[in-house]
Formats: sequence, structure tokens, C-alpha cells
Amino acid sequence: MIPWTLGFRDEGHEREAAVKPSGDDAVRSKGFILWFTGLSGAGKSTLSVEVSRRLMPRHSVDILDGDEIRNFLSRGLGFTRPDREENIRRIGFVARRLARHGIAVLSAAISPYRDSRDEVRRLAAEEGIPFLEVYMQASLEVLIRRDVKGLYKKALAGEIPHFTGISDPYEPPESPEILILSDSESVEMSVARVLAVLEERGLTSPAR
Repeated sequence: MIPWTLGFRDEGHEREAAVKPSGDDAVRSKGFILWFTGLSGAGKSTLSVEVSRRLMPRHSVDILDGDEIRNFLSRGLGFTRPDREENIRRIGFVARRLARHGIAVLSAAISPYRDSRDEVRRLAAEEGIPFLEVYMQASLEVLIRRDVKGLYKKALAGEIPHFTGISDPYEPPESPEILILSDSESVEMSVARVLAVLEERGLTSPAR
């Protein structure tokens, strides 16, 4: 069984393998954006990697991981609300550029503010790009238990400022296309549910 703790470990090698395009075998179909949102440790990175692995035989796929974006594209931004919104704006811009060229884009970032996510959705819709919000929901108790680095405990102790869900707000989606209860669902079940929605909407073909 795959654990829900990928985001708390150093999995750069696995992510790199997961995001490589499928090459000539990829289905040349319309690109789309899967926007995974939720608190730290909810399983965004884990699920995006596993979904990408299932999509690769059928699509060119890329993952926009929030931590990696922070280290490169958004280096220098802090964690104030304006900086967080700018970070999401940049991720959304890259996601649209990739999806425009037929790539299945999986964005895994906390993206705490509803307005920011809705802006990405609106701009994607203006270009005819399907946008599906995937809300990764888990209780604080479970998130703390998964947190091998102890970030939540430090935030609760006041040692980490601007920590989303503790000292900074998180605005959950009001009507996400997909709701994942990662504190009660297995990774495998969640992957199957995401793929089923994509197939229902004609965004991917059933696995052979």
C-alpha cells in the first residue's frame, strides 16, 4: 500500500521519473489542469505522482510541485497573502502554457486562497482548458501524525510563522470537482477515483 507521506520525504528522484512525457506513445489529446489543493501533508504530492504514472501511457504529463516552484520560479517570494497569491498566479500561468500544448498538468500546491484558485480556473476557461479542482481533505490529527519533520508541532508552538492551517488561513473549495478524504481513503482508491472522473469527462481514455 502506498503511504500518504510523499510530500514529507525527499522524493526528487521519484518525481523526476513520474513527470517525464510519454514520448511517441502519448495520446495527442487536449491538455487539462488537475489542481490538487489542501493542507501540508494532505497527500497532494503523493496523489499527483501516482496519477501521473497512470496517465503517462496515454498522455504527456507534467507535475508542478509547490515546493519545487518555490525553489525556482517563485524564489524570493515570502508567505504573506500577496506573495502566496503571486506564487499561485505563476503556477497557473505555467499550467495554462503547458495545457495549451496538449499536456496533462498536475499542480500540487497548498494554494490556500479561494480567489487565487478561482482566478486560475477563470483564466483556464478563457482558453478552453478544462480545470478540475481536487481537494485533499484530512483532519489536523492525521496531518500531525504524518508529519515526520514535526512542522505542525513547531507551528502550534509558535516556532513557524505563517503556517497554513495553524497561523495562516486555508479556504477550502466550496464545490471541487473531486473531493479526496485522504485520512480515510487509500492512495490506490483515490487514484482510481481521479482517473474515473477524467474518463467520464473524456479527458483520458480507459487503461488498456
